[in-house]
Amino acid sequence: MVAGGRTRPGMLDVARLAGVSHQTVSRVLNEHPNVRESTRIKVVQAIEELGYRRNSAARALVTQRSGTLGIVTTGSEHYGPSRTLAVVERAAREAGYFVAVATAVHPTPDMVTSIFDRFLDQAVEGAVVIAPTEEIAAAARNASADLPVLMIAATPKWEPGQHALSVDQGAGARMVAEHLIELGHRDVVHVAGPVDWFDARARARGWHAKLAEAGIRARADRQGDWTAASGYAIGQALLEDLPTAIFASNDHMALGLLRAFAEAGVHVPGQVSVVGFDDVTGSDHYFPPLTTVQQDFTVLGRRALEALIDLIVGVPVNTEQVPPTLVPRASTGPARR
Repeated sequence: MVAGGRTRPGMLDVARLAGVSHQTVSRVLNEHPNVRESTRIKVVQAIEELGYRRNSAARALVTQRSGTLGIVTTGSEHYGPSRTLAVVERAAREAGYFVAVATAVHPTPDMVTSIFDRFLDQAVEGAVVIAPTEEIAAAARNASADLPVLMIAATPKWEPGQHALSVDQGAGARMVAEHLIELGHRDVVHVAGPVDWFDARARARGWHAKLAEAGIRARADRQGDWTAASGYAIGQALLEDLPTAIFASNDHMALGLLRAFAEAGVHVPGQVSVVGFDDVTGSDHYFPPLTTVQQDFTVLGRRALEALIDLIVGVPVNTEQVPPTLVPRASTGPARR
């Protein structure tokens, strides 16, 4: 109510006056790019005529409940999940939403169901689930019946009606393989991430697929665990039979490789080229500066927010993968003779 007993105009009033749906009003209020300029002008004029005001909880969504979005994460300190959480949360706040973050370190269906129940108690409009492993993805799938859910996960295997978004991990690995092939490398090895991580599996698939297209059979993968320590141990093990190039599935394992080679007097890239993945802060100051794959998490966060809003208002969702970028630096060079 407002002064004099009049009811404060709502989003449905704006929609009626503008002659559009309430979903369209929501998209205009949230500055969604897929709105015609003529439609946007009509909605803005209706807002001004009625004196409609969004409340502090971002009353732009069709439910007009809380303007709160939920994020579920494993609490992983690894670069990808932690960076994804930061950019999605920032994108939501910049768009005017309050964010409720829930951490499930060892998620079970019951635990994630409990998290979703709390979200519903808080009138959360929808949730983003950062799902680097099948464990949290499966738990979220089982608990998502009553709430719009967008997964951020690098896997193509989803049931109808489920939606996932990610940076194209396989494309990044194919870029690495192509880069090394162009430099003349044929004796190559991949230091893989944990087998239960979607990103690690997608990178390994992309790497081997591109090599197979070129008729190159890589050495068997060496198994790492994302840590620099695992890269260091694998680097020491490779000293007796050094390939010409190594693709590490993340920059931290690449850092471990570089240390192992530096201690043994192995020159990078003269004797062996090293490539990482992620372009973590400081990778340009490794010695030598690391060739790596950059993931555009800022674009990922923005697209994730747009896709979640589309899910909430019931319009088609764009889950096209975000393209990565290869960043060549001094750790790669022509294959040794």
